[in-house]
Amino acid sequence: MTMLDPLADAMASIYNCEIVGKPEVVVAPASSLIERVLQVMQSQGYIGEFERIDDGRAGRFRIQLMGRTNKCGVIKPRFPVKRDGFERFEKQFLPAYNYGILIVTTPEGVMTHTEAKNRGIGGRLLAYVY
Repeated sequence: MTMLDPLADAMASIYNCEIVGKPEVVVAPASSLIERVLQVMQSQGYIGEFERIDDGRAGRFRIQLMGRTNKCGVIKPRFPVKRDGFERFEKQFLPAYNYGILIVTTPEGVMTHTEAKNRGIGGRLLAYVY
C-alpha cells in the first residue's frame, strides 16, 4: 500500500475513531506537518494529549480523543488564500459562521484561519475541523 497523503490518512483515522467513540487513536506515519496540525487541534480543544512514539521507522502518534470533533478532513487541492480571502472558504468548508476552524500553513507557521486573519497574513489551506 502506498501512502499518498499521510495528513489525509491521519485526519480520516481521527474522524473514524471519533464516530465509533474510541478513547484514543494511533496514527502512522508521524511527520512534523501532522504534529503541527495536531498542536493546532489541541490548542482549540478538539483533541486531548498526543505523544510521538518512536518505533524505529517513521514513528507514530497516540492521540487522546475527547469526542468533540464532528467532522475533520483535509482540503485538496491546497488552495492559496490571501489575507482577506478566508470568508469564501469558511462558507465552503465550515457549517456555520464562527463554528469550526480552517487550518492554514503560513510563512509564520501552521495556525487557524482566525489567527491568520488577525495577523493579516495569507497561506495555503490544509484542513478543516468542526
